[in-house]
Amino acid sequence: MPPVDSFDPNLLPERFRAWAVDIAERTQCPIDYVAVSMMVALSSVVGRSLGIRPKRLDNWTVVPNLWGAVIGRPGMMKTPALQEALKPLRQLDLEAKRDYDQLANEIAAMEEVAKAKQKHKQEKIRNAVKNDEDALRLAMESIDDEDQTEPTRRRFIINDSSVEKLGEILNENPRGVLVYRDELIGLLKSLDKEGQESARSFYLEAWNGSGSFIYDRIGRGTIDIEAAIVSILGGIQPGPLQHYLRAVVKGGAGDDGLMQRFQLLVWPDTPSAWVNVDRTPDSEARRAVFDVFAGLDRLDADIVGADHDPMEADGIPFLRFDDEAQQIFDEWREELEPRLRSGDIPAVLECHLSKFRSLVPSQALLCHLADGGRGPIGAAHLLKALAWADYLESHAHRVYASAMNPDVVAARALGKRILSGSVQDGFGLRSVYRNGWASLASAEDVKDAARMLVELDWLREERVQTDGRPGVIYRINPRIPGLKTPDTPPEVTDRTDGTPTITPSVGSVSSDQGDPANPDGDEEVA
Repeated sequence: MPPVDSFDPNLLPERFRAWAVDIAERTQCPIDYVAVSMMVALSSVVGRSLGIRPKRLDNWTVVPNLWGAVIGRPGMMKTPALQEALKPLRQLDLEAKRDYDQLANEIAAMEEVAKAKQKHKQEKIRNAVKNDEDALRLAMESIDDEDQTEPTRRRFIINDSSVEKLGEILNENPRGVLVYRDELIGLLKSLDKEGQESARSFYLEAWNGSGSFIYDRIGRGTIDIEAAIVSILGGIQPGPLQHYLRAVVKGGAGDDGLMQRFQLLVWPDTPSAWVNVDRTPDSEARRAVFDVFAGLDRLDADIVGADHDPMEADGIPFLRFDDEAQQIFDEWREELEPRLRSGDIPAVLECHLSKFRSLVPSQALLCHLADGGRGPIGAAHLLKALAWADYLESHAHRVYASAMNPDVVAARALGKRILSGSVQDGFGLRSVYRNGWASLASAEDVKDAARMLVELDWLREERVQTDGRPGVIYRINPRIPGLKTPDTPPEVTDRTDGTPTITPSVGSVSSDQGDPANPDGDEEVA
């Protein structure tokens, strides 16, 4: 796979760094998982309360709404990292529920009083009718007194909801909410199903964050969602993701830019070392992050020096760059746009990088706010956002390479399984794909991988009769260096899937043999 940049904690807002490092060390997960979770959660709190206009004069407004996904095989501590990083948001959600419950109890008590008053007024109306008095006036007063304000609950995190219900929640939470799914592939696949076209359209619109959406349903009637804005965060395993991305790459039903909206998409290297870290969490660092979230939940756009545009119907206040930052941003755009129009970048990756037009100003604004900034956004926070873009682009190359070259990825995976002894001589396709291994989860995956390894002289096809039907098994070349046999002692491993801690060398075994990890002789698979 293409190499990726490692994450630099200095890309985070200053008050986030210590806690991000603390979480990563205690859970022994890549810090990338924590950083992405923090920034997506932060974006959901700011939401539509404040935007940024990245041009000096133009009215193009970016709402800092982010979608993020962390990629890693099972056992990579994705879930603990995500859940720990989301604790500030969950704290806000818990406090909001307490406030809602208290208010709901107060309103329930008021309603009981109102019922008693209403009963008394009904009696007065009946007496007025008997006495030919002004019963109509009394009835109108009674109706006016019935008006009660329904309590609304501030929501921050949604785990599972129909789009229609999500729309109702957004009408009560116009700043936006975060949809969190531990296994993100479930949400993605649900939006691919027949009959979910409207739901998919909603999510596409809700990523932008500045628009509205209208549902017309026979049962529910018309639902006007004035503020369609949803942040998304979740984890995903490489195997299911690669299958999903193949449809995107081939221009299938998923090729509408939904996947490319996950701008914070990271697939870090697997750490080779593990350390047993057992210490109390850094409470001071944690409190600093909680304070940032609580403060931005109460964000007042006017206090931070935001401008308002009375000509825009959305009413979203905004900040701009200062002069130095504006020049840097313009220069970056002048480099980005020709790349996107050159035709040299694969279409799926081109679409992904085009979303960086909003990613960079969004990240700059979020870092500016988290660091307590007011007024125009300066060069320091913009440069941090540009560093985020460079880092994320390296991960995008890895993610989409796995879909653009699936046979190469599968051959590499099968080669590693052969070397580790997980796949034995004389294997059939089913004996491999039934294990559900990453990149080898279907008969097509294994067949493509085996075909490439046959070409590289790692395998040889052998026709056999199975249950009276012709079949194919694969014989492993015994001259492959590092090949494990049934007599080879098992290697000590710290991996949950049983593969070696250190990837064996996959060199050629003769002058006409190749490397399944690098079939073209290049240094990296691109």
